[in-house]
Amino acid sequence: MADDLDPQELADLAVELHAAESPQETAEQVIKYLCETLQMDQAGVTMLRRGGRLETVAATGDVIVRFDELQNELDEGPCRNGEWDQTLRSGDLTRETRWPRWTDAVAALGYASLLAVSLSHDGRRIGVVSLYSKEPRFFDEDDAALAHLFARHAAIAIARSEQEANLNLALDARKLIGQAQGILMERFGLDETRAFEVLRRYSQGHNVKLRAVAEMLVSTRRLPQSR
Repeated sequence: MADDLDPQELADLAVELHAAESPQETAEQVIKYLCETLQMDQAGVTMLRRGGRLETVAATGDVIVRFDELQNELDEGPCRNGEWDQTLRSGDLTRETRWPRWTDAVAALGYASLLAVSLSHDGRRIGVVSLYSKEPRFFDEDDAALAHLFARHAAIAIARSEQEANLNLALDARKLIGQAQGILMERFGLDETRAFEVLRRYSQGHNVKLRAVAEMLVSTRRLPQSR
């Protein structure tokens, strides 16, 4: 259960979150802090990806990864349920009726209590922090309030970190495509526009992302074989 918090300690931890260099590092700091404070058995951070797929980005153990895999397989569970706002508590998973197949599997592994906290950014849920205990009715309102407070900082930090990572990927892709264009221009006497068109046609014709075509050309000096 949550003890009285030192405001300065919480402020320092928030700064650490925003200083993390990757979404995974931020998520790992979240569960490390919550585990130390709340003393539950397992914790994880799950991100919501395109198509509704769940991705575990930080976990205290393999069982958390399995819980998320089950939510993907069964298409049910707290991370896939949109009918709750910021926090969700279940004090006895053996009696939980919202996700019967998922909770049966979780309870069978000995876990009795769940506290799920939304990671929200710009008005939409981007992930969920999930905390588990083998003790029934383990989490109280103070625990939920603490987890929610920390999740607000974490959501901003994770969203910023992912945006930076995506920007870096985009910049790397532009650099690769530019290098690939240069190879085609030198080898075949093409201008920049026509060199890009060659890359685009190969990308569409082979159902391969443009970045991957450019990377292949730069690394092997060859384009994919024609079908």
